[in-house]
Amino acid sequence: MLPTNPSETIFPCPFSKGYGIPARQAWTLLKVFLIYRFVLGCLLIILFYGRLDPTIIGSYNSKLYIVSSQSYLLFTALSGICVFWRLTHYNTQAQLLIFTDIILLTFLMHACGGIKSGMGILLVVSISASGLLIGGRCAMLFAALAALSVLTEQIVVQQAQGFNAISYSYAGILGAAFFTIALLSYVLAKRSEETWRLADQQQQTIVKLEELNQYIIQHLRFGIIIINKNQAIQMANETSLRLISQEMTPIYLADISPDLAKAFETWLADPRQDFVVLQLPNLSEIHTRFSHMPTRYEFFYMVMFEDISRYNQRLQQSKLASLGRLTASIAHEIRNPLGAISHAGQLLSENPALSAQDKRLTEIIQTHSIRVNHIIEDILQLSRRSDSRRERIYLKAWLEQFLESFSLEHAVAEATFELLPVDESLCASMDPGHLKQIMDNLCRNALKYGKPEDGKIILQAFAYQNSPCIEVIDNGTPISPEHLKYLFEPFFTTSPSGTGLGLYISSELAELNQAKLSYHLTDNNRSCFRLCLLDAEKNLL
Repeated sequence: MLPTNPSETIFPCPFSKGYGIPARQAWTLLKVFLIYRFVLGCLLIILFYGRLDPTIIGSYNSKLYIVSSQSYLLFTALSGICVFWRLTHYNTQAQLLIFTDIILLTFLMHACGGIKSGMGILLVVSISASGLLIGGRCAMLFAALAALSVLTEQIVVQQAQGFNAISYSYAGILGAAFFTIALLSYVLAKRSEETWRLADQQQQTIVKLEELNQYIIQHLRFGIIIINKNQAIQMANETSLRLISQEMTPIYLADISPDLAKAFETWLADPRQDFVVLQLPNLSEIHTRFSHMPTRYEFFYMVMFEDISRYNQRLQQSKLASLGRLTASIAHEIRNPLGAISHAGQLLSENPALSAQDKRLTEIIQTHSIRVNHIIEDILQLSRRSDSRRERIYLKAWLEQFLESFSLEHAVAEATFELLPVDESLCASMDPGHLKQIMDNLCRNALKYGKPEDGKIILQAFAYQNSPCIEVIDNGTPISPEHLKYLFEPFFTTSPSGTGLGLYISSELAELNQAKLSYHLTDNNRSCFRLCLLDAEKNLL
């Protein structure tokens, strides 16, 4: 059986070469041809019994005419059953219809008085149908059969000498007409196949592009909602539903938040107010932006949602990029004269004629030159830092390896740090290089200011408010409340030997990875720096 899928194609004739035609279109054409045959069969019988033109219809052999016309109508009816219920193969059914057309219409032509009766013109329709139904080259085959059939009828008439209607020239002209129609059918079928093939390719391209567009829209990192002028939601991608904590697409914009609908109305009145920070009932914040989206027939509006943390991350990257370029140029300009000062101070300190007081001054020059050089090195880290490339990090194994390497690098006894037990399944989404830099800063500060001689420096990792967190707890003096608000500001330090950039860089790196670095006191009044990271199980890397 032929498939009913309209997108599938068929190759009706084994002698034809082409791309085929759609199955549904082929069956439809076959049904149309069956209807034509049924109407023609009925007319032939009505004309004979109605005696509307007795000089032509069945004038030579009425018995042959009746048998042929009734057989024509009966075979058409049986074929109709097979075609409409798909009981036979398309190729077989179409070829039988054309072949029986040639045979029975030749009999009817003979029964009506031969070729000059005009009945032979009906064969032209059959030859044309063969080109459309079966294929161009098969039409040439059936044209040859029709021409031979007409010629055979003339030979039979000549041999029987039944009537004076022999005309080989007319038979030749009719045969030439058959081949001309067949050739035109071949060209038409070929062009139709090419047109259909091109249309099918374009349709497949459009479908692929539509699927690709849908995939891109649904997997954007931005949430997108399309609304009309009545604020009815026409489309919402998966990201937007996740950001607004909805499983099903809301009907109206106000169903998401009345404040969002009010902000949209404000934007319509004043297009300059095209963004708003929206706080949802679950206390999460999303950055919302409005824009026009005109189409050919209707005007729509697009509402874009972005997680406020991602929005801040992009701002942070832009800020750090600008700051890095500025600090790199400043640090470069300072390092050159600083090197000259340090070198001059070193040469001066080697002078044996210097007094003890002058040597003390050269030591001050060397000490502060080294300190300024450390500040420059910290500043240059801002310009050398790359964008965040987050990976899945299992904190237990990572912290064990970090403590081992940190102890070797800084020649610290293993007993100085203590890593509390960590759940092996606890994992975070973080740039490993950035995490190491943050932990290096925190552990160095703990060694320097955390009084390790009074007790071990504690490292622990745990889940806090559905986020994996790392804490570094030391025995240092608690930071006073008035200093706490400046703790992560650049160049803020309470130590005369500090640069004031370590915690600032650590905080910036944390924000770059959508993490948060904070300070608080433990229950037993110990200083604690807490780094809360993204959960790798809930966030795309």
